[in-house]
Amino acid sequence: MIFLSNSLTSPGIGVVIWAVLIFGIFFLVLAKFGWKPILSAVKARDEMIKGSLASAAKAREEMQKLQSDNEAILRKAREEREVILKEAREVRDKLIAEAKGKATEEAEKIVEKAKAGIEKEKSKALSEIHDQVTTLAIDIASKLLGEKLSKTEEQEKLISKYLKDIDLN
Repeated sequence: MIFLSNSLTSPGIGVVIWAVLIFGIFFLVLAKFGWKPILSAVKARDEMIKGSLASAAKAREEMQKLQSDNEAILRKAREEREVILKEAREVRDKLIAEAKGKATEEAEKIVEKAKAGIEKEKSKALSEIHDQVTTLAIDIASKLLGEKLSKTEEQEKLISKYLKDIDLN
């Protein structure tokens, strides 16, 4: 029980007075020498935290702005790429069409030249055949006439026949 009467839960009056006196001296010394530096350190830290938060917000805004700028640049680059690809396709199609046109023209010229050459060769061959047929006909006619004209009676009949044909025409 002795321990319970001297416990901290029921201190004596002298202990309370000394505790209040020591706490008061400690508070005055702390207020005189320590309070200002502690408050200035707390205030400085508070300002530093506010500054850090402000700079972080500013950095976040700049990052968002840069990100939107990058997206705009990428969008513009994609659009330019599409325009360039479209122009390249158009140029390619135009070149292919021109090449096809030239090839068609050249093919038509070659066909026309071939047709002209064939017609020329055909005419030449027909002319040669005609000449040969004419030569053969003349040879045959001269041989036949030579045989028929050797007989005088037949010569007179032939002459009279030709004269009648001439008179009729």
